[in-house]
Amino acid sequence: SSLFCDCRRCRGGLSLGCKKYWCIGGGGKAGGLQCLTHFSVSVDGPPMIPSQYVSMSPKQPDKMGFGEIFLINLKRRSDRRERMLQSLYEQEISCEVLDAVDGRALNSSDIKKLGVDLLPGYYDPFSGRTLTKGEVGCFLSHFTVWKEVVKRQLNSALVLEDDVRFQGFFKQRLIRLMEEITEVKLDWDLIYLGRKQVNAEPEEPVEGVRNLVHASYSYWTLAYVISQQGAQKLLNAEPLSRMLPVDEFLPIMSDTHPNEQYKAHFVNRNLKVFSVQPLLVYPVCYADDPNWVSDTEISTIWNDDAVKTEWKGSQKTLRDFRNHMHHSEL
Repeated sequence: SSLFCDCRRCRGGLSLGCKKYWCIGGGGKAGGLQCLTHFSVSVDGPPMIPSQYVSMSPKQPDKMGFGEIFLINLKRRSDRRERMLQSLYEQEISCEVLDAVDGRALNSSDIKKLGVDLLPGYYDPFSGRTLTKGEVGCFLSHFTVWKEVVKRQLNSALVLEDDVRFQGFFKQRLIRLMEEITEVKLDWDLIYLGRKQVNAEPEEPVEGVRNLVHASYSYWTLAYVISQQGAQKLLNAEPLSRMLPVDEFLPIMSDTHPNEQYKAHFVNRNLKVFSVQPLLVYPVCYADDPNWVSDTEISTIWNDDAVKTEWKGSQKTLRDFRNHMHHSEL
C-alpha cells in the first residue's frame, strides 16, 4: 500500500521516512504536475475496512475509455481474483474476468486437439527445458483475449494478469498517456504497462508522448494495452501450431527477438510495440521471493504428462533490478 501526501500546503508533520514522487495528477488536460510525498507501506492480510463513523464517497468504476478491460484469472486462484477485483474497485476501474486456461488441467491429448504444436527447436533460454503445460495455458488465455478484441471489434483493450501491483495514480497516468497517444496520432499495436526489459541498451523515447518508449526485447505479459489492429496481427500469425511462451512470441512479432531461427517461422513481424517508462505495473512476487508461486513455470512439459518441471530459478521471473532501482528513485 502507499500513502500520498499533498505537499503544496503545510498541514503538520509525519515521522516517517519518505521520498519525493512526481506524478501527473487529476488525469487528462486538467491535471497539472504535482509534487507529492510518497510513503511506501508493506501490508499483509485483507484490506482495511472503513469505520462506520467515516463517510465514504460512492465508487463509480469505469473502463477508462477502453473497449474492455480483461482480467485473466484461473478459477482455482480465487484469492488472486478477489485481491485484484478489490484493487481495481478502489481505483474505480471496472473489468471483465476472463477464465484463464488452466494448463495444469490439460493432458497431452487435449493440447493436440487444440491444434497446439511446439515451435521447432524451442528450448527455454535459461533452463534448457521445453514448453510447459502452464505456458501453454498462459498463451491460450492471452490468445482468447486477442480473439475477443477482434470478435467484438474493440478499438483497444487493457489486459491484466491476476498477480500484479499498481503504481500510484495508475488510472490517471494511463488515461493521460492514452490521451497524448491520440493527440499525436501514434500508430501503435501494443503498449507494455509492466515488463522486464532484457537488454540494458537505452530505448528511444516517443516524440510528443511523455513516459513512452519504443520497446526492445522484453519479458512478461502481466499488463498491456492492445489495439484491434494489434490483436488481428497476432491472430494472423497463427501461432498455435508453432507455440512458444507468449512473452517470447510478442518480441518475435515486433522483430526485437534475438533468435533468428525462431523469427524465420513468422513472416510478418510488424507489431508496433511500445512501453511506458517508468512502469505502471509490477509483479506481486518475484522468483527470488519466499512466497513466489508460478502457475506457468512449475507443471509438466507440454507433450508428456509424466515429466514434471520443478525448476524454480527462472531468470524471467527474477526481479529486474534496473527497473526496481528506477522505480525506487521516483
